Amino acid sequence: MNILVTGAAGFIGSHVCEYYLGLGNSVVGIDNLDDFYPERIKLSNISGIKKNSRFQFHKIDIRDRVSLGPVFSSNEIDVVIHLAAKAGVRPSIDNITEYYDVNVNGTVSLLEEMKHNNVKKMIFASSSSVYGNNKKVPFSESDSVDNPISPYASTKKSGELLCHVYYHLYGFDITCLRFFTVYGPRQRPDLAIHKFSKLIDEGKPIQFFGDGSTARDYTYIADIVNGIGCAFNNLKGYNIYNLGESRVINLDKLVKTIENFIGKKAILDHLPLQPGDVKITYADISKARTEIGYSPKYTFEAGVNEFVLWYFQVKDKH
Repeated sequence: MNILVTGAAGFIGSHVCEYYLGLGNSVVGIDNLDDFYPERIKLSNISGIKKNSRFQFHKIDIRDRVSLGPVFSSNEIDVVIHLAAKAGVRPSIDNITEYYDVNVNGTVSLLEEMKHNNVKKMIFASSSSVYGNNKKVPFSESDSVDNPISPYASTKKSGELLCHVYYHLYGFDITCLRFFTVYGPRQRPDLAIHKFSKLIDEGKPIQFFGDGSTARDYTYIADIVNGIGCAFNNLKGYNIYNLGESRVINLDKLVKTIENFIGKKAILDHLPLQPGDVKITYADISKARTEIGYSPKYTFEAGVNEFVLWYFQVKDKH
């Protein structure tokens, strides 16, 4: 099978490419190597798989249909796994225009190229941020997501709506996966577990927003990849699934867990809550369990341990 992965050099994308190559598929990876974090890290993410004869990589912006077209026309693509996006809640507040251009117009560009080349199967990476400050927990796919509180979240909701349009009008099979705070080896350096580990290790202060009660449903990368695989194997019609661990970890516990595995105490710089940040994310994964067989395996502690082991292996290279 030929699989196109957008955002292939990113944290999740590189793991997804490895997974499908490991199953014997051919993978076409595209990524524009956006400067949100250093290009060398992204190239390092795919350095191993670039040696695989069943992997090809193209430096392409998903908004660029002139470049996308030949990739589709020269490869008989069976399924698109669309992970590429401008990432991050806080940065989106200062860059609304760019976030909409990449995340919404880029998704339109990709869907149009799929339509033009008769490729009708996609997995779309959405986000738990679409739930906003939902009062009901855990968050269920049937909950209203009409009140996002960041531009990033609104672009992900827009992407889900676009996917439904192409399902309805053109018969696409599309599954949207709402990822809940993914972490693990190769995690982006701006995200909490990676950033906190580095600062604690270096004896530098952590920006600690709020009173420590904000909480996230942290999901280990191997469980996310497994969830993508479950969705991939059940790709029919239009569906939305939460992919989380269905366990909530507050900021206090996050810092203490990292301290334990790093072996150092954190220096905390207490600051007020940030605009756009939600108070809690918590996934109801019963629908994904029942319909596609998703079953996360990693405890938070085991996942953080794996991350810290990786961090110490690569910290001098990054």
